[in-house]
Amino acid sequence: MELPTIAVTGSTGYVGGAVAAQLTSAGVPLRLLTRSTAPDLPDTVAYTVDYADAEAAEQALTGVRTLFMVSGRESETRLDEHRTFIDAAAAAGVSHIVYTSFQAAAPDAIFTLGRDHYATEQHIERSGMGFTFLRDSFYADFLPFMAGEDDVIRGPAGDGRVAAVCREDVARVASAVMRAPSEHRDVTYTLTGPEAISLAEAAAMISAATDRPLSFHNETIDEAYESRASYHAPVWEVDAWVSTYLAIASGEVAEVTDDVERVTGRRAMSLNEFLLA
Repeated sequence: MELPTIAVTGSTGYVGGAVAAQLTSAGVPLRLLTRSTAPDLPDTVAYTVDYADAEAAEQALTGVRTLFMVSGRESETRLDEHRTFIDAAAAAGVSHIVYTSFQAAAPDAIFTLGRDHYATEQHIERSGMGFTFLRDSFYADFLPFMAGEDDVIRGPAGDGRVAAVCREDVARVASAVMRAPSEHRDVTYTLTGPEAISLAEAAAMISAATDRPLSFHNETIDEAYESRASYHAPVWEVDAWVSTYLAIASGEVAEVTDDVERVTGRRAMSLNEFLLA
């Protein structure tokens, strides 16, 4: 049996799962690389692969031409795992990687995990494989979950704005790129919603759509670290949490683009449209 030449990682998650479902619905056979049981989709072959397992990754990717790589689960070793997986993909002969990155990826990104995304991009570029980087803004889907049990979103975001993008729109872009990778080779897209909003505005939209009385409280940086101390999370994780808000305050994630519409032909959803859908 001839194995599929297109592979998708992360199909047990929302974005990877949506990409896999959209591609198989379009009749595209896939290899699904997962850390657990893959979804039951037609014309798919499943492999259990961890990004840190170079041998298993190379075996699963041999014969693959185009790879959709969802960024790995957040951890202190994520960047090393990314590099191992990318090296395995190059060794297997993959010619094009579509990678889910971050809107403001840079070596000095204020959102600390954005630095890992930038380093991952650099490693892919150095590998010699073709690439498409999908630099996603923060997900609009997650904004309601930023509120605590007291229905308050707390963080040092000030009046900064975020051009949050819906995961469904990211998946639509990824699916379009995967179907015609040569048209998007060595291109970086910044995927955002149609508007940049403050967290106070987001709280008001969520309240109106859900009858949950959300509000936003602008913490100082010291207050932000103190209010998260009870979770006893590692330092790198708390830094990531707090820097989410600092990135919004700085304007780092306020840029609005039309890349979703340019790639898919349909404009991105706003937070309000997502909430009312």
